[in-house]
Amino acid sequence: MATAGPYRTPPKRKRKRAKIHTHRASMISTGKARSEINVTPLVDVVLVLLIIFMVVTPMLHRGVKIDLPETAHHQKHQDSGEQLVVSVRGDGVYIETDKLEGERLSARLRQELKTTSRPVHIRADRSLSYGAVRKVLEEVHAAGAVTVGLGTEEHKE
Repeated sequence: MATAGPYRTPPKRKRKRAKIHTHRASMISTGKARSEINVTPLVDVVLVLLIIFMVVTPMLHRGVKIDLPETAHHQKHQDSGEQLVVSVRGDGVYIETDKLEGERLSARLRQELKTTSRPVHIRADRSLSYGAVRKVLEEVHAAGAVTVGLGTEEHKE
């Protein structure tokens, strides 16, 4: 019989250890295979490529390599790809990278300017005389160019 007071013995509890382990084992499962693609590395690679193209693109120029004259009041214009680039060097006249002389130059200028009135960008070497560049300017004007620009470099002190 249970005695009243501080000397009472507590009733024995049943051990539930076996039941707990059985229950935990049923809760733990081996996870299903996920068939999702992790796009984070793909996004990283695309962003790196975008940055590379953004850095390299302004350094590219169209036409042949020319040492342009320097000007003090230089205005920078972005190359939209619409302009027709005519380069004048000591060894000849180039449209984009094609070397053309005489009648071939005039025919190509007329062909390029016939469909639309594209702006013409003339890049002339600084070692050339004004007379050599003037001849090309006259041919461009005779072909029907409406807008003509001369390429220069910014004078750096």
